[in-house]
Amino acid sequence: MTYHRLPTHGRRPSTAGDTVPLDLSGIRRIVDIGLADFLDDRVHTAVDGRMPSEVPRLLKGFLEAGGKRLRPLLCVIGWHAGGGHGDIAPVLQVAASLELFHAFCLIHDDVMDGSRTRRGRPTVHRALADQHASGRSRGDAERFGTSGAILVGDLALSWSDELVHAAGLTAAQFTRVLPLIHEMRTEVMYGQYLDIAATGSPTGDLDRALAIARYKTAKYTVERPLHIGAALAGAPGELCAALSNFALPIGEAFQLRDDLLGIYGDPATTGKPCTDDLRDGKHTAVVAIALQRADRDQRQALTSLIGDADLDEDGLDRVRGILSITGARHAVEQMIQTRCEQADQALDQALFPPTAHHALRTLARSVTGRTA
Repeated sequence: MTYHRLPTHGRRPSTAGDTVPLDLSGIRRIVDIGLADFLDDRVHTAVDGRMPSEVPRLLKGFLEAGGKRLRPLLCVIGWHAGGGHGDIAPVLQVAASLELFHAFCLIHDDVMDGSRTRRGRPTVHRALADQHASGRSRGDAERFGTSGAILVGDLALSWSDELVHAAGLTAAQFTRVLPLIHEMRTEVMYGQYLDIAATGSPTGDLDRALAIARYKTAKYTVERPLHIGAALAGAPGELCAALSNFALPIGEAFQLRDDLLGIYGDPATTGKPCTDDLRDGKHTAVVAIALQRADRDQRQALTSLIGDADLDEDGLDRVRGILSITGARHAVEQMIQTRCEQADQALDQALFPPTAHHALRTLARSVTGRTA
């Protein structure tokens, strides 16, 4: 199999010096340009080889619709935290591979949840169903959309592997990084399974909701990208443990904020309706706390409304009211604050280079106080 280097046309973010703040926007820009060029190359290859160019076009459109590029950024920060030096191009390519893996996760997640929108656009399975509706019954078009989206997601996973193998890593770097990538993938699949197993029957089990948050989000969003970057730099195990002390509370805070945005966020900003998670009956921390604290009437209302596929705005307002009265929303805000403080303390105790220290603190504030 022939692997291709991700084209960056000589672009490099400013990374000079241990005390100069990292150019996070520059890293985002390079990852975006490199992925766009990589997928454009796949479009041209598909056209020349009479393969379906629709797939790389869909992936490119999906990536261009938005995203924080948090995982690539954390990978690069992890490299700096581990004392990385020299050519950063291989690190950027591995970082970009994490965004394709993320695309795989999101596309499949939307299929499992039956979501209609992502980042303000139709989800991949919805877009495919609509594009291929001509000459098909609605049911056949939807089956095509689901099947096609699974394949598009699978290809994103395959291409994320290709980027890693083409990054020009040394044998030692491969030995350190590949087990972490395998662990990351296993953990997110485990988290997704916990999520779907609990969906539709939320309870007051807060520990279970937090386990979902940790495995579905915290580890693959924050911890493993940092570990992968640090491993590329050859960092020792103690440094990775220090990164985990920061990553896990911030990753959980990230998911807790996402849970609140799923109920209280502005759809124009979040890109999805506020009723989706409640209609699906997602087992989240805010719901678990509300069920723990609810009286009989409140509990009956929550169990009848959460998981109702026809939940409307009136039902949404009623759920929001109960979450407020029981103090569940406030409790989750406090949990986010506590985790941010834990992450701050971990940073204060860690001996990271100033560049990595500043970047981690900056990202921590942005991801936990976000509105989308």
